[in-house]
Amino acid sequence: MLPSMILNALIVMLVAGCVIKGLMIASPRGKLFRFFTTLSNLLLALSSAAVLACSVSPLPLWAVVLKYAGTCAVTVTMLTVLLFLGPVSQGWKGLLTGLELILHLICPLLALVSFIFFEKTDMPAWTIAVGAAPVALYGLLYGYKVVIAPEERRWEDFYGFNRGGKWVLSFILMAAAAALIAFALWVVPV
Repeated sequence: MLPSMILNALIVMLVAGCVIKGLMIASPRGKLFRFFTTLSNLLLALSSAAVLACSVSPLPLWAVVLKYAGTCAVTVTMLTVLLFLGPVSQGWKGLLTGLELILHLICPLLALVSFIFFEKTDMPAWTIAVGAAPVALYGLLYGYKVVIAPEERRWEDFYGFNRGGKWVLSFILMAAAAALIAFALWVVPV
């Protein structure tokens, strides 16, 4: 249980540090919380704090499922950066330096190691939906704010998922990818 505690404490500290630093440099301040990277890492930090608070073996199912959801969410973040945003933007340099390196790569890798090797237990099949839910919920919010919201309240399409009006296809692909990641983490042997 000690490796799990160390990894989870590290995740909490890294995410807290990145969010605090991000709030200090972000303009306007609320913009930081528009990004799935921020929200998924906050979910991961919350789930890591829950695992730390329990500090028992075996962990209660609710703590395992919460950590699973956080791990799925940051895995989607990491893979989206590596496989989509890096190639379609000016490369990975801006996405994998500074705070972005921590939130896009380091915390997701720590979460995967922590969850797979130290916290995962047999989980009911319904937990796959919980693992995919953060992406689906954010996708609905993002779609509304980019496509449907009144002009003065819209967000810019900072992920580029609505290029050419393809937001429905983007939503379906992201939700399917999230479900696939959730399924993969669910079937990993205990």
